Amino acid sequence: MFDLTFSIEFSRAHCVAICAGLVPLNLLLTLQTMILTGLQRSQRQVRLAAVLAYIPAGVMVLHVWTWWMIGVVMAPTFILLGLACICAGINVWASLSPQTMASLLRGGWFWVMEHIRHSDKRRDSVVVP
Repeated sequence: MFDLTFSIEFSRAHCVAICAGLVPLNLLLTLQTMILTGLQRSQRQVRLAAVLAYIPAGVMVLHVWTWWMIGVVMAPTFILLGLACICAGINVWASLSPQTMASLLRGGWFWVMEHIRHSDKRRDSVVVP
């Protein structure tokens, strides 16, 4: 039989290690989903990446829930929950409407590259005595 009490105690006892693993994992897997979407990979690849990214987001929500069960309501719990929800939302967006996300990502990429080119031109045109 599955002992839920042990899992809850483990989650609270190893909070720093769990968060140290889940935060970068959430960010990297969500970034992977965004990159695949921006590169207009197949819908199957994007959805697989999104499903993989849901796992650490869900684990983080459960981890925060174990702290709320004992009454620990602090800024880190809300920040971690917010991060998990934002990452899950981005992955849902990539799964359901990859065209809009790809369009936004490509537009942002071109905007950044254009500003980099302009700053290089301004820097090159400055005459140093």
